[in-house]
Amino acid sequence: MIPEGIDRLPIGSWTNKHENFTHQLEDNASFSLYNPPGASARARYSATTKNFQWLINHAINNNLKLRALGKGWSFSKVGVTRGGLVDTVSLNFSFQPKQKQVSPQYAQTPDDLYFVQCGVAIYELNNRLSQKRPQRSIKASGASNGQTIAGALSTGTHGAGIRVGAIQDAVVGLHIITSEDKHIWLERKSYPVASQDMVDWLGADFIANDNQFNAALVSFGSFGFIHGVMIETEPQFLLEEHRIGNIAYSNPLKKAMEVLDVTDLNIAATDGSTDLYHFEVLFNLHKFAPNNTEKGAFLKYMFKRPYHDGHQFLKRPNEFSFGEDLLGIISKLLDDLSPVSDLAVPPLVNVMYKRAFAPQDVVTGTIKEIFNYTKFLGKVASAAMGIDIKDSAKVVELIMEVNKHTPFPGGLSLRYVKGTKATLGFTKFDNTCVLEMDGIDGQVARNFYTAVWNKMEQQNISYTLHWGKINFNLNENLIRNMYGNTAVDSWINARNQLMSIPAMQVFSNKFMQNCGLDKIHQSIT
Repeated sequence: MIPEGIDRLPIGSWTNKHENFTHQLEDNASFSLYNPPGASARARYSATTKNFQWLINHAINNNLKLRALGKGWSFSKVGVTRGGLVDTVSLNFSFQPKQKQVSPQYAQTPDDLYFVQCGVAIYELNNRLSQKRPQRSIKASGASNGQTIAGALSTGTHGAGIRVGAIQDAVVGLHIITSEDKHIWLERKSYPVASQDMVDWLGADFIANDNQFNAALVSFGSFGFIHGVMIETEPQFLLEEHRIGNIAYSNPLKKAMEVLDVTDLNIAATDGSTDLYHFEVLFNLHKFAPNNTEKGAFLKYMFKRPYHDGHQFLKRPNEFSFGEDLLGIISKLLDDLSPVSDLAVPPLVNVMYKRAFAPQDVVTGTIKEIFNYTKFLGKVASAAMGIDIKDSAKVVELIMEVNKHTPFPGGLSLRYVKGTKATLGFTKFDNTCVLEMDGIDGQVARNFYTAVWNKMEQQNISYTLHWGKINFNLNENLIRNMYGNTAVDSWINARNQLMSIPAMQVFSNKFMQNCGLDKIHQSIT
């Protein structure tokens, strides 16, 4: 009998948000969860913990594979399995911990912490923090905010937080259901967060271990069910956003790309500051020439500003249904002009840049206003590489050469983010440039991605691939080349140490097998 709080999800296949793959599932193997009725928030949360354990036990007894399902934003099959999916989006409980729930050794104050259940979407989190008095904010966001918190951190979702890092870098504690009879509170030993009162509230086993925490941060659902996440927030702030075009690809821009020194670009905030929060460079691959302002780059950059009560809510225009980032603009154009063949894409990209990537007036808004909620239109593709910022210009030039012979139906953007401590976080370089190739999915795009990756390896340029974006070339050798044997073995060991063998088998999938990350050490129980 299925416990209250679990419903069967009658699906035999599942398509991701970006519509670039459909995955077949086993019949009657998928479920959805909700917090069942209870006398208190703790009782309801605890009941859901037990329901997660029931699902793991059910999977073990029936030889099933399971994975948690958030909003389905990943372009890759990193988070799906041949068994069933568990829809967690109804699990949206959240609270600020009390003083007694915070470790006396915690470096900051309880006001800096916020606990969220796995199904809370980033836009919901933004709304809840902005309703606090005084207002609070997450530290960084991806380009848009429809992902669940657990899904976003588990694949390394990033923004362009030069000093703060990706989503997972604000996470300081995880409540994970690791097996049918065990669940844990996991945090770094070097950074105490939760008191025993908090751990008792969860009913969990307490583990403070840096290596295990760093491994679990970016683990794409393979360490069990992430039930709760403790994040660090900060007081509400504003972002002053600038958008300018016609920037020549010449030494001043290369310097900015390679060392984040924008002095020679003569760009600054309205008060003259050059201390960037966000820096983004966009190129039209089909209209590019060095030292030519008409065939150069478009810049989007932001400066952090104090929040004030007189701030007027920033409402973004809704012309493009995916915000104004590259994917949504292409999707909107395809929707307007469909049907269209891949051969017509370069002209569409040129039109897109004229419509969207043009100079605009400076705007100011909070994170939830700047990186707002979006939806999807059309079948789109995105691949993202993490590289050391010193290689930014070299890689752009490499991609431009590849595009001459293997044209890409899309564009190129670079965003800069502080490196992560997550063991397999793809933003692994101390200062990481996330180089994104976004366009229309299909064989033409995939041929281009393959050519770029091959050229990177031929040129011996170190890179990683975003776990949640298109990464069909990943295999064990490539993963070990990207992260090193020490990091990969540490990640595998942490998984073995935290989970039982039957539970590891439940949460393994073909993606992990291809990457050599599913290894089980029989001596560890």
